Amino acid sequence: MSELSDFWQAPLPLPDGLPIVDPFDFLLLPEPLQNWAEDICHRMQCPADFVGVTIMTALGAVIGRKLAVRPQQLTNWSEFGNQWALLIGRPGVMKSPAMEAALVPLRKLQAIAFEQFQRDEKEYFRQQKIHKFKSDAHEKNAKIALKNNPDVDVSEYFPDEPAAPILKRYIVNDSTLAALGEILVQNPQGVLVYRDEMYSLLKLLERPENADDRSFYLSAWASKTPHAIDRISRGHSWIPALCLSLLGSCQPGRVSEFVQTSINKGGDDGLIQRFGLLVWPDNHKTWHNIDKAPNFEAAENACQVFEMLASLDVKAVGAVIDENSSEELPYLRFCPDASELFIEWRTDFEQRLKKGDLHEAVEAHLSKYRKLVPSLALVIHLAEKGQGPISESAVRKSIKWAAYLESHANRFYASAFNHEAEAAKEIIRRIRTGDLQDHFSSWHVWRPKWAKLTNSETVKSALNLLVDLGWLNFVQENTGGRPRVTYLANPAIFL
Repeated sequence: MSELSDFWQAPLPLPDGLPIVDPFDFLLLPEPLQNWAEDICHRMQCPADFVGVTIMTALGAVIGRKLAVRPQQLTNWSEFGNQWALLIGRPGVMKSPAMEAALVPLRKLQAIAFEQFQRDEKEYFRQQKIHKFKSDAHEKNAKIALKNNPDVDVSEYFPDEPAAPILKRYIVNDSTLAALGEILVQNPQGVLVYRDEMYSLLKLLERPENADDRSFYLSAWASKTPHAIDRISRGHSWIPALCLSLLGSCQPGRVSEFVQTSINKGGDDGLIQRFGLLVWPDNHKTWHNIDKAPNFEAAENACQVFEMLASLDVKAVGAVIDENSSEELPYLRFCPDASELFIEWRTDFEQRLKKGDLHEAVEAHLSKYRKLVPSLALVIHLAEKGQGPISESAVRKSIKWAAYLESHANRFYASAFNHEAEAAKEIIRRIRTGDLQDHFSSWHVWRPKWAKLTNSETVKSALNLLVDLGWLNFVQENTGGRPRVTYLANPAIFL
């Protein structure tokens, strides 16, 4: 140890734990839904965050592209109410039950729509038979008319076929991109894609061969990009603008690789950054046996809000359509007080982004709040039965949402560094137990596939962290090809 005193110094402590996050406040929700959400969380003893973001995502999905919000007073900058939500938590913290409970009103809308479709389909088949009988009879009459006068107009003998019914969709659980495209052709105002386990979809979209699928989802977040579908068997279809809401959950261990990708690539194309309603709450430390009947009145009030939004009359809420614009897009602007509040928030927000103090991935995530804040204000305003310009209170709530969500985003991106720290701690433990010698190569660490050390990139990051903090040093040997790197353990590890 004395021989190495000039070579080694006392190592710096490793990072420990994740940043704290703001707790969920039920007052963030539209007023008619607060009691319902609180009742769910009380009876289920699940994190309120899971219920809250699911409710906001479901509301945004019902609104979809029915109308837009224009955050400025004169420009045509428009945003829509659809949201992307990701619930992060370890297994057993009630992610799925919380989402299912908060999706009940949306599933009721879907059930009603399906029942209506079955009635319409039954009538459609009846009309098809009538049409066929009439067509057969008209065809004979047309032939007789043409025989008497070859130039006669017989088009009236061939009426249009009855239109096939359309199934109104609110929620899609699992669908190929082709099927999802066809659903959006029939439901251009958008749908909610619900993936209980979001990891599988994110991994699917990572594959190079699925670049088109990834582009489809990226465009559907903004809800502004038209999309053509060309099929040899079905011809051509047109979606005026892709619009998808997205909801799902993920475990911390699995989500860490997507965080690492964002950190390493500075945000990449921004897929993970589009999850504005991303929450990673603390786990409940206590449990109580709560055997209580649901608040049926609050649940019914919640369903009525969803039904109101599903049948929303954009003219009745004061939405405007520009007469001289090629876009027949109804929209609402902010009232004067709301506009002043939004400008104040955005001025501070944009200045923070321009300082360059944030990591590129975090900056890319927060930049998406330009859509998040006004779109949440639109959702809150409509869910509270607001009419005319969006209220100051709705904008104030949406700004509070942004502050709350930023704390969770900070935890999300900090987890990449915490992931490195956990791997680094495991390397130190392996050195202390003798599984690793006091001099080793990186492959000695990842090849045995020890827990937390299975990924070579994670191991590399952890080794770099240990070097930076003085727990390890390294020597590099020139081999004529790739240099051989040997890591040396600080004797302080054994103290």
